[in-house]
Amino acid sequence: MRSLCKVQAGLVYTEEEVEYRVRNVLASVESSLSNASFTWGNAPELVVWSASLYDYKNPRELLTSHNKFLKEKLPMITPLAAAPLPALNVEIETGSLPTLEELKGFLKESRTSEDNWVHLKSTSAKSILRKTLSQIKVKIGAASSDSDGGEDITAYYGTSGRKIQNSMFASESSIQVRGGTEITSDALAAYLKYLEGTGKANWQELHDKVRLTETRDGASFCILFGPALQLGVISRRRVYHEAIQYERDRNAGFISPFGYSTPTVTAAVDAICSMEWYWLLALKSQVCSEGNYPVKIWRWKGHLIQYTSVGHEGPSVLLVHGFGASLQHFRDNVGAIADQGCRVWAVTLLGFGKSEKPNINYSELLWSELLRDFIVDVVREPVHLVGNSIGGYICAITAGVWPSLARSLILLNTAGSVVPSYSFIPLSEEGQSSWFSRLQARLLLLFLRSRAGGILKEYYPTRTKRVDKSLMDEIIRAVSSNHTGMKDPLTKSESFVSMLRTHYSKVHIRELDAGHAPHDEVPDEVNSLLCEWIKDWR
Repeated sequence: MRSLCKVQAGLVYTEEEVEYRVRNVLASVESSLSNASFTWGNAPELVVWSASLYDYKNPRELLTSHNKFLKEKLPMITPLAAAPLPALNVEIETGSLPTLEELKGFLKESRTSEDNWVHLKSTSAKSILRKTLSQIKVKIGAASSDSDGGEDITAYYGTSGRKIQNSMFASESSIQVRGGTEITSDALAAYLKYLEGTGKANWQELHDKVRLTETRDGASFCILFGPALQLGVISRRRVYHEAIQYERDRNAGFISPFGYSTPTVTAAVDAICSMEWYWLLALKSQVCSEGNYPVKIWRWKGHLIQYTSVGHEGPSVLLVHGFGASLQHFRDNVGAIADQGCRVWAVTLLGFGKSEKPNINYSELLWSELLRDFIVDVVREPVHLVGNSIGGYICAITAGVWPSLARSLILLNTAGSVVPSYSFIPLSEEGQSSWFSRLQARLLLLFLRSRAGGILKEYYPTRTKRVDKSLMDEIIRAVSSNHTGMKDPLTKSESFVSMLRTHYSKVHIRELDAGHAPHDEVPDEVNSLLCEWIKDWR
């Protein structure tokens, strides 16, 4: 306010946002401006601007089908040239920079009990599991997955972490483009011209990182440029413009309707258009209510995640959906559980529903880290983890790797087998070549596409139109609850229940007359059991 009075501001500019908490801050600022008195006259007006890629006027009219949206072929807005800000002839006391010791003292004094979780986010799930497995010496399954971008990449580049002269990256081990707009623009040019080769040292360095991170076509773009896009170092408009311009330069001003001639151009354009569409979809969610609960947006590693929260007091409960579903699958549970004195959260995992679907490697460890960060950053207290199907599997991993975040674990027809002294967590990349892994993924994709409709109808028999179509021994906690639909077509419920009773004497089992999604088929019964469990836990 003091700065506004100094310059006698008439307008306050801010970028349009979709994240729930940021929008609340902007609303608070707008309210403060309107209620304050200013000596020179009217209060400053808050002006919201956006740099949308598409010339889209009304988010309410946005199509929720990505394919139909692309077929509209909306006009693209050309990026503006960067303009220097004029200098203000105003003497404002800037103060002095705090010392390192002063910052440490401030952090120590201002830290709350929840902040003690922050260190949990600095270590990946994979590294924790590897350490645990090496200690207990259990047998590791032969399944494989791609690197999570953690210590494997550091090992590849060495651990010196030294700064490279004229580098586009912060250190040898970094895989994210760092620096100002000039450096990022140069890196983008190197990325687009990846197939041409180069004699420039910094371009060659970026090409080496592309080969390291390109686990499948286009997957490296978000890894390399995600932080720069998120921080606004380079705009989505600029990336799209540069990619299309390069395509035209290669083809004498011609853009083929059959696809771009360079894979990196395809990767950049597809990633940018996908990001923009999900940003618009999130904006629409903010202005259009869905169901009987508020739709909120959380930004995780630059990607938009949809969630909801209901209730203001009581223990926290986090609901996690299964494969092919979203937070809407808990529409009959969120309010009912909150009415019994709980704070209820439901989240749509990355890649599902109306959360963003970036071109990255999806794995159970990625999703478990998402749940970890959601609990630490959004809920900010331990939760009762409730998961259905693959959501139960992911909840179990989260509770096992970071037990301080979970009050209890409640599994609704969980996915995954429980075999004592055996881990099928994919921790090793040995024994499987890249081409073979890609072939497996494509065969699985073809199979799922051919059977998707039948699978969804079989596993989610109630209200199928509202379902989105587009653990080793140490992970099962000593005290957990398992609710099993005995008519589940996906798993052999009777043998699964028998196995649990044999190996885990402290697990509480409730058998329900339902299928794979009992919370959707018999919600009243499941809600009652959940609330009873949480009440007894207190």
